[in-house]
Formats: sequence, structure tokens, C-alpha cells
Amino acid sequence: MTDLEAIRARHSVRSYLEKPIPPELRRELDACVETCNRESGLHLRVIYDDPAGYDSFLTHYGVFRNVKNYIVLAGKKEDDFDFRCGYYGEKLVLLAQKLGLNTCWTALTFNKKRVRELIPEGESLCMAIALGYGENQGRQHRSKRPERVSELAGEAPDWFRDGLEAALLAPTAVNQQKFCFGLENGEATVRVKGIGSYTRVDLGIAALHFELGSGRKVKALE
Repeated sequence: MTDLEAIRARHSVRSYLEKPIPPELRRELDACVETCNRESGLHLRVIYDDPAGYDSFLTHYGVFRNVKNYIVLAGKKEDDFDFRCGYYGEKLVLLAQKLGLNTCWTALTFNKKRVRELIPEGESLCMAIALGYGENQGRQHRSKRPERVSELAGEAPDWFRDGLEAALLAPTAVNQQKFCFGLENGEATVRVKGIGSYTRVDLGIAALHFELGSGRKVKALE
């Protein structure tokens, strides 16, 4: 499965099977975590076989079931912390999809008290991502039209349109898609458009999707 195939196949899944993640897949996930942490300066971790991480009132209210594995997005809260958590967290999400696993980004509906116990003093918790073998493959979310998430004076080049198509498949908080792509001197840019929850995390996720779809790097604007 390619990155683009993983982008198209991945949907949020909240209910999971009683099936452990095998050692060979854990090794691939953990290797990716090491690479992401080295590149980003974050402290991402995959927690296995810990149902306490998604055992709370909000978890049950959010209809999560049998979540026993999850990715913790944490680190020193320095410049672009939220953006980096989104960008590198989605790298792990797409790898999980390639490995036949399912995921769901979660900002509130997990046991924050339990997860914070796993984070060293001086680090901040951003979000968590549920991980495992889903009971189903989820459903495609509704997307805005490309012209609502871009600002170009003229015709967009093919690579830019391909990037937008991939970005519109990115998961965002409550499906808000509050990002906007543009071009500056031939370079792709992305910025937050409007007010919403976790918009900088969403920006990082959408930027990664755009890069994978277009084959071009993206500059995030303040």
C-alpha cells in the first residue's frame, strides 16, 4: 500500500477487536516512532495492551470500545508544537493503515489522567490516537470543495490540485477543515483559516497529506 492509498483507505474507527498487535508490527511502529522523534524533537510513544488509557466517562460517551493500544503525542511545548504533533502523528497513522491497523485521533475522549502519568515531568500532552484492529473500516467524512480551502489568483498547477485532493482527506477536529493552501513564489503554503479547536494540529495533518499528494514541501504560515 502506498502513502496515497493509505490516505484514501484510512477512516476514523472507534470500536476495536480483541486482537493484539503482533510483535513484528510493533517493531515497525516503534521504529517509525524513533525516526519521528529524532526528526521532530517530540516524544511520541505507542502504548500497547493498556485499556486504562481509554477507560473514562468521556471515552464511553464518545462510543469508544475495546481500545487497548494508543499513540501518545507529547513533548516540550516549544514553537510549532501542535503542528509537529499533527504532522508526525499522521505519519504514524498512515503507517498503521499500511500495516492493516485502524486509528482514531482523539483530543478529549480518552483518559487524560492515565495518559499524563506516562509523560515525563516538563513535557506537555497534545492528543492521543486510538490504535488496533477495527471492528470495521470506518466511513469517509464529508469534505469541503477545493476552492474553499485554497486561495489562488489564477489556475492551479496539477501538483497543487493533487495536494489539495489529499489534504481534503485529512482528519480534522469535528471535521472542521479550517486550513487554507496558497502559493508564494512557486512554493506551497498553508495557514489556519477561521477559529476552531486544535487547528494547528489539523494544519500539521493537512500539510503532510498535501506533501504526499503533491510531491512538494509546504510552508506553514502563522
